[in-house]
Amino acid sequence: MDVRHEVITAKGIAAPKGRFAFLKKELIRNKYLYLMLVPVLAYYLIFHYGPMYGLLMAFQKSYSPVKGILAGTWVGFDNFTSFFNSFYFWRLFRNTVILSMLSIVFGFPAPIILALLLNEVRHKWFKSTVQTVSYLPHFISVVVVVGMLNAFSALDGGLFNIIRSFFSLQPIMFFTEADMFRPMYVLSNIWQGAGWASIIFLAALANIDSQLYEAAKMDGAGRWKQLLHVTIPGIMPTMIIMLILRLGAVMNADFQKILLMQTASTYEVSDVISTFVYRSGVLEANYTYSTAIGLFNGVINFAFLVIANAISRKANSSSLW
Repeated sequence: MDVRHEVITAKGIAAPKGRFAFLKKELIRNKYLYLMLVPVLAYYLIFHYGPMYGLLMAFQKSYSPVKGILAGTWVGFDNFTSFFNSFYFWRLFRNTVILSMLSIVFGFPAPIILALLLNEVRHKWFKSTVQTVSYLPHFISVVVVVGMLNAFSALDGGLFNIIRSFFSLQPIMFFTEADMFRPMYVLSNIWQGAGWASIIFLAALANIDSQLYEAAKMDGAGRWKQLLHVTIPGIMPTMIIMLILRLGAVMNADFQKILLMQTASTYEVSDVISTFVYRSGVLEANYTYSTAIGLFNGVINFAFLVIANAISRKANSSSLW
């Protein structure tokens, strides 16, 4: 036997020697699967990894579309220092973290609770109706959602002010009230995304072995005990992975909705890093400064992702890597 061509594995199965031979055999065997992967890889390479070349602008004084990125004057971390020392830094950082954390604290459990409730429904037609109704807001444009909020909060005849009148409260202009921005932002996100996000938890619930429920019933466990000791532990790995992914985007508040909702009187609570980057980079054409801010935002997100993954791996052995 020519050992240059094949070796015997520990299980006694002949396998091609060398990584290149194995890779060639694998590509030929699953060529159609890898062909389906090409568009996905192309998308990430072109639209996600390719533009990372532009991060060089974060360390330059200015950018000229005519001269290109490499022609800029290197200034090191001056753009980052200017941002950290600016008047807006702590306001932007505080608002971004608060809005994201509120969305996680109140928004993350919402689809889980909805999935658990739907899992207990025995009438299929009712369950299907509720699922369909809860999915629909996800397909509504953010622009339309903000327009609906604007109509509901109208000073004269708006739904929110009609509800306030039932409690003998004076009508207010919700979009100009700083105290109302965060509740409207968080609650509208829950309304729009909870139904769609519950799909993955419903899939996790469907994968729980029914024999576990039968064993729990034989041990005398009621619905509540089954929920605590069978259902929730069964979907816990999915919950942890989704939470880690959510924490990895903690600095990415919903830019489009915030930009559409905010007014001059709510800047103190609504101005976040992404909206500031938009004003600096697009409106003021300060490309290098806004690139530095965006890079800082990405680094913080990556740090949250790594820390959350490490804590999860040590706590219950569930992690992304």
